[in-house]
Amino acid sequence: MPHVDEPGLGPEEVARHVAAGETNVQRTRTTRTVGQIIVSNVFTLFNGIILACMVVVLLTGRWKDAVFGFVIIINTLIGVFTELKSKRTLDRLSILVRSKNLVRRGGRNVEVALEDIVLGDTLWIRVGEQVPADARILESWGLELDESMLTGESRTVAKKPGDMALSGATAVSGLALARVTAVGQNGYAAKLTAEAKVFTKTHSDLQDGINRILKAMTFIVVPLCILLIITQMNHYGGWSAAIASGEWRDAVVSSVAGVVGMIPEGLVLLTSLNFAIAAMRLARKNTLVQELEAVETLARVDCLNLDKTGTITDGGIDFNALRLVDDSRPVADVAQALYDACDEDTPNATGRAILHGLRGADGGANGRAAADGGVDLLSPDGTRRGLAPTVASRGDVAARLPFSSARKFSAVLERGRDGALTAWFMGAPEVLMARMQEAHSSASPAASAPALTELSDTVAGLAATGARVLLLLAAPVDDADAAHGMGASTADGPASALAVIPAGARPVALAVCSESVRGDAQETLAWFREQGVRCRVISGDNPLTVAAIARCVRLCGDAEPRAIDARTLPDDVDELADVLEDVDVIGRVLPNQKKAIVQALHRRGHVVAMTGDGVNDALALKEADLGIAMGNAAPATKAVAQVVLVDSKFSHLPDVVARGRQVMANMERVASLFLTKTAYSAIVSLGVVLTGIPFPYLPRHITYIGSLTIGIPAFFLALAPNTRRYIPGFLGRVLRFSIPNGAGIAISLLCCSWILPGVMGWDLSRAVDLSDLRATCVIVLFALSLIVLARVASPLASWRGGLVALCAAAGVAGMVIPQVAAFFEVALPAGALVTPTVAALGIGAAIMVASVLIGSTIARRVAPAAKAR
Repeated sequence: MPHVDEPGLGPEEVARHVAAGETNVQRTRTTRTVGQIIVSNVFTLFNGIILACMVVVLLTGRWKDAVFGFVIIINTLIGVFTELKSKRTLDRLSILVRSKNLVRRGGRNVEVALEDIVLGDTLWIRVGEQVPADARILESWGLELDESMLTGESRTVAKKPGDMALSGATAVSGLALARVTAVGQNGYAAKLTAEAKVFTKTHSDLQDGINRILKAMTFIVVPLCILLIITQMNHYGGWSAAIASGEWRDAVVSSVAGVVGMIPEGLVLLTSLNFAIAAMRLARKNTLVQELEAVETLARVDCLNLDKTGTITDGGIDFNALRLVDDSRPVADVAQALYDACDEDTPNATGRAILHGLRGADGGANGRAAADGGVDLLSPDGTRRGLAPTVASRGDVAARLPFSSARKFSAVLERGRDGALTAWFMGAPEVLMARMQEAHSSASPAASAPALTELSDTVAGLAATGARVLLLLAAPVDDADAAHGMGASTADGPASALAVIPAGARPVALAVCSESVRGDAQETLAWFREQGVRCRVISGDNPLTVAAIARCVRLCGDAEPRAIDARTLPDDVDELADVLEDVDVIGRVLPNQKKAIVQALHRRGHVVAMTGDGVNDALALKEADLGIAMGNAAPATKAVAQVVLVDSKFSHLPDVVARGRQVMANMERVASLFLTKTAYSAIVSLGVVLTGIPFPYLPRHITYIGSLTIGIPAFFLALAPNTRRYIPGFLGRVLRFSIPNGAGIAISLLCCSWILPGVMGWDLSRAVDLSDLRATCVIVLFALSLIVLARVASPLASWRGGLVALCAAAGVAGMVIPQVAAFFEVALPAGALVTPTVAALGIGAAIMVASVLIGSTIARRVAPAAKAR
């Protein structure tokens, strides 16, 4: 940090601001509060309906038929407990990735949490950080802010003393000291609309589908409930007779059976439970899910954009060689200039490696020289001369332009030992050579087109080996030009004028670095290829360098990665989408281009995940369906990501994607079970209302059967391993399965209720005959529900077959255990009931098959479905 005289606030002033509530407390959270979790799990519309039904049944004195209410209460408590446990796990993990801010207090630099910043604090704004609170710049050392999250404009904005730095902006280069002018909800970012806020709600296909189901059921349940009560009262002789005889109790209980069956109460519970458990399991592998709905997005990903640095490589940089281009300059001057160009207040990983290498093997630990044995000095033809000279300290720097990912270079204005001023430019060779050619209105002997072509070939040869190459340019500067902004018409003097490459700039040297490839990268990329996820490497480095690394980790398997320079990409998003279909590696990408690449992939219907660790990745991460940040990423990058790999291990990504696929594939199975029950309950209720028959089963029956064929197996099916990629259309597929199966069950039950009394001579006004009808209907319902469970759980040649068999055995066992059979009024058919029950089962199975075949035929003709299971 540069030396400053600003003391900042004292302890008493900080305490006064805290007491006044002038702190930077934000309302945005990565997890829900305890109150929100309880409210969302307990106070739901259907829980209210279930509770009301439970109370009504208890008032009739038939407490055994109110067991369904206690089951819902227990399930809800389990859901609250699980989500609270998940919250605690995620909150603990989020502390590890929470960024600190540097402020000056009492004349010292102190790191504080974002919420501990107070009004009037003196704040350091550093590269890669989001501005945590509105502040006015006091001093600036080349600060440039990316305000795209606030304004939508992707260009960076240079800041000078007196300018405002608004909360939510991101520092992309330089450094500044600023005074906090607004905190918390008074900050600019807090006042923006939801679209401009850092945290955006992740779209959930699953939640949308379930919400549409619940909305439809709301309109169906209430009127059907009223009609059921009227119908059942009429069955018992009308309201007056039913109330007088006490049979109103039977009417109410029968009506509740229809209502309870129509409500897919466990579906909502299992959805939130599944999200929470998935997030908790990922947290145990040091993966922080900042939005639970992001777990679903993981399942839908079919396109993964990888940032090279920090993702495929581990971020470690070796400075291998200093290769001279111009032999006429003293090597010591070249080394000093290269050192000074990298010696920013907050250098990036490459800058730290070069600084360390030029200091010598014992010069520090912020970067690495090759094998920690010094940096090779090479002649223009590549011949080794020995070791590059070491540099003890910073030279006489008159002005500095910090590195920017948008510019791709940095610059310093430096006075040499001979007293002459020189402008030194260091950055991407392709960018600097292109700027040189633009600056030269005519070819010059020192930097003619053939000379630049030869240099370009040298750079390409080095990049093809996987090396990261930087070019160092030099341009002589007159003192008079420097005093007037090097001849540029600018109010900011030499620093901003360094953004323009002058015509006199000449290539001097190449800094040759290499990156350390992650040991798990090749295996991880192979997993994604097998899973059908298309991976592309998007980087700001030379495309040849990136392609060499992509080849090393077998990005495309046995095929050669197809690389392109981002400077040749079209601006039109549709044209860009066409180009991307045939590209695996994109180099020299600007931050706004990364965002455009994500947008182009969206145009082709892809679900895009984006990884990154640098501030230049933040825009693309925010634009992607799923942003994945490394744990060592810039604070701004972690802030916009839905998922953070806390230990920065690329090998966690398969676990992340597989967990999302498990949730979605299994929830589709589970939803099919629940909605089949909803479908047959609604159709049976409608049939009862239209024909005036008694309801064919009691609430206790639906509790018994639902627990064994839906509730218990659904819990295991929801948590089972499953890595199949999810395809959009969750709701359509679930309904195509549930409605035909539910209709088959409902028609079978209604046929039993319509036909059996006549065949068997039953008088349904007599309790014993009605009990026999219901006993038969319960057997039919249980058997057909097991068939649906078997279809949902298939393939059965695994533990799933055992689960179905176990549920069937438990159901039969309950019917022969006296206490269970008496409580739920269930029993195996005996005596005169055997024949009608067997016949009803046969007819019911035939109806089920016919219903499913008819439903499949209609579905194929109306809307062909994409299979996801």
